[in-house]
Formats: sequence, C-alpha cells, structure tokens
Amino acid sequence: METATKHNHIGRKIGRIRELRGMKQETLAIELGISQQAVSNIEQSETIDDEKLKEIASALGVSPEAIKNFSEEAVFNIMNNTFQDNSSAVNYHCNFNPLDKLVESYEENKKLYERLLEAEKDKVSYLEKLMKK
Repeated sequence: METATKHNHIGRKIGRIRELRGMKQETLAIELGISQQAVSNIEQSETIDDEKLKEIASALGVSPEAIKNFSEEAVFNIMNNTFQDNSSAVNYHCNFNPLDKLVESYEENKKLYERLLEAEKDKVSYLEKLMKK
C-alpha cells in the first residue's frame, strides 16, 4: 500500500494565500515589479529561494514562515471555530477571523508604505528647490 506524503509546495501556498487575500496575480506582479507570467511561474514552483520568498511574503503582508507553514486545513479549522455553535448560549470559540487580521496587517503596512513614499517625494521636491537656487 502506498502512503501519500505531503509536499511542501511553496508556490501553491503562495497562490492560495494570494487568493485568500483577494489579490490577483497581476496585483502581486505589480507589487514585486515582475510580470504576471512570472508570478504564475512562481506559483507553479515547488521551491523558491529565501530572498524571493521574503519579497513575496512582504507583498502578501505575511512572514516567510507563515508561507512555509501555511496549511489550508488549519485555516479552515480556525474559521470553523470562529463561528458560534447555535446550540450553546455561550461562545467558547475564537471570536475573530484570522484572515481579517491578515488583511488589517496588510492595510497597516500599505499605509506605512504610502507615508514613507510621500516623505521621499517631499525630500526630492526639497532637493530640487535647493538645486534651482
């Protein structure tokens, strides 16, 4: 009898996290500065070098370890435990959606990035004024 072994297919995990985040391949490609086809190739790759994984994790708003340890079963278990069992008046389960927490983290990082980008634009503008004088 053959036993099925689970492969740690990083590309599939990246694709699934991207989908759970509601992000298209094109959006991830823009974040990474690569083509949509390159993202597709990454998602088909079983392994990815650590530097690229860090970039991808940052674009997805998760840690590289979260990608490496991602388990769809765990996500669904957490989601199932998020909702109250109607047969009980007391909810002993988790009362937040972990995917919402991921999205919040992503939104906070996005706001920080936008503020940093604006600060850099201000610096460039200031230096341009100095050069004109």
